Amino acid sequence: MDAILSQWSEFNVAMAGATAALAGLVIVASSVNIAEIIKSNTLTARLGAGIASLVLALVASALGLVPEISPMWFGIVLLCAVLGSAVFQVHAARLVFADADPAARVRIPKAALGFLPIVAYAASAVAVMLQHPSGLHFSAAGCLLAIVAAIIVSWVALVEVLR
Repeated sequence: MDAILSQWSEFNVAMAGATAALAGLVIVASSVNIAEIIKSNTLTARLGAGIASLVLALVASALGLVPEISPMWFGIVLLCAVLGSAVFQVHAARLVFADADPAARVRIPKAALGFLPIVAYAASAVAVMLQHPSGLHFSAAGCLLAIVAAIIVSWVALVEVLR
């Protein structure tokens, strides 16, 4: 497993830096209009889920850089991070579906977007524990999906509050 993880070290270094920086930028950007953002339960929850997704990507990338980590520990820690992120996403999805505002459309895509990285990381954790070569590919997909999902949710949160 060390040989496989070492092949991914540059990707993990890049993604750890990118996701940490993006999470910080999302927090700073949202703080500019936080008074408006917190007026909407769904935006606040979705923004929180987006940040949790970036933290999940950061954890996964950092795990890939831990020297001599066993596949079992990699998977266990990643699954714990997946569960933590999933709590935020489930909460956001519940609020999206409970939103009675007639302007609240496209509930399924809003709720589903944040689950994509969670599913990819869960698949990664299981595949790595089973020492299947696809494990780190799922992790890479999860990272990229987390970035895309967080950017979309952040953009929506920052634009929608100003409409």
